[in-house]
Amino acid sequence: MNAPATTSMPRALSAEHRERLLRIAREVSFPQGARLFEEGGPADRFWIVRTGTVDLDMRVPGRQAAVIDSLGHNELVGWSWLYSPHIWHLGAEAASPLRAYEFDAAAVRALCESDPEFGGSIARWVGEVVAHRLQAARVRLLDLYAPYGSGNPR
Repeated sequence: MNAPATTSMPRALSAEHRERLLRIAREVSFPQGARLFEEGGPADRFWIVRTGTVDLDMRVPGRQAAVIDSLGHNELVGWSWLYSPHIWHLGAEAASPLRAYEFDAAAVRALCESDPEFGGSIARWVGEVVAHRLQAARVRLLDLYAPYGSGNPR
């Protein structure tokens, strides 16, 4: 749950870009166990965690969904909203009571298109998040399914 500095919203975006993004946020809350989205569903919004935690999970045929990563304060929940076809690649569930900023994906994409500097900042931030999540998924799946676990990185 400790995100690298570049995936945490305050460290990834300038104060001006954070402020611009937060102007269109809506404050929401979810009880523990609430599903924010399902793998394969439409990615039409995203969240930034204020308080609480979110588990990202992945369907595994014949098994219970595997938790890939846990997200906390200031972390981005969802990146599929930025990239076509705008379909969730994972699922997400509130692991504890959750308070978050919610964003309409179409509105943020429109802001990105109208301001290339802002759009570039958002794209770099979300790209860092994607890279981090892919590595987390790889390590978690190795831990779960490889004969000897992920072991020590070389």
